[in-house]
Amino acid sequence: MTAFAPDSIVLNRKLPLWYQVSQSLRASILGRSPEAPLRLPTEEQLAGHYGVSVLTMRQALKELEDEGLITRHRRRGTFIEPAVRRGAPVRLLGSVDAIVAQQSGMTARLLDQGTVPVPSELAEHFPDLTEVAMYHRLRSDEKTGEPTNHARNIVRPEIAARVDPADLERWPMTKVLRDVVGVRISRITDTVEARLADPDTARLLEVPLLSPILHYTGITYDEDGRALDVAQIHYRGDRFSFTVTLDAH
Repeated sequence: MTAFAPDSIVLNRKLPLWYQVSQSLRASILGRSPEAPLRLPTEEQLAGHYGVSVLTMRQALKELEDEGLITRHRRRGTFIEPAVRRGAPVRLLGSVDAIVAQQSGMTARLLDQGTVPVPSELAEHFPDLTEVAMYHRLRSDEKTGEPTNHARNIVRPEIAARVDPADLERWPMTKVLRDVVGVRISRITDTVEARLADPDTARLLEVPLLSPILHYTGITYDEDGRALDVAQIHYRGDRFSFTVTLDAH
């Protein structure tokens, strides 16, 4: 069994070091593999890993202890609580149906919609357009009501004209485009990267500022190779992990 290995971070000296360390360690605990041991490295080892003082490390650990993620025992060490919930996986299994199924068990609320200039970072995907349609939604767990992710969809105007906003509170954009609008989707390109929650995301997902999040970008193409929709989704890092299944055949 391999030792528990927390992620490394670049610390921002303008923010409390203990807070940044506690958030990084929190994400590592919630995203750990099932076979990872429950015992954490010593305070001195963790302090050396993050490049902070032992006093700062103790303050970070106390935050996690108060949250119920760990227990600390004199002479025995620090242990992850076995009942701590691991993140739900974000799975990309190679089909449109998998993308649709990812949002099952969630409710969606349309926060905003309208026509906006093509965002500069997405201009390469819409070279023939100056304006696009934008939809912003917040998704929550059906059972608990807890926010899980918020998504912005950037859609070609001629496609958006055929989208009923009410459908977006029931289904993912991918399902609406394919099964309601009738678009023939040829492929979806996905990118997932780690980020820190900005003020807007922290407010919507009800997490502390600079909490770890998963930022997903999905680009949906039609049969002519045109980008129809660019989805930008921010997932709570303490509720989701990222899994890719590759077929070896």
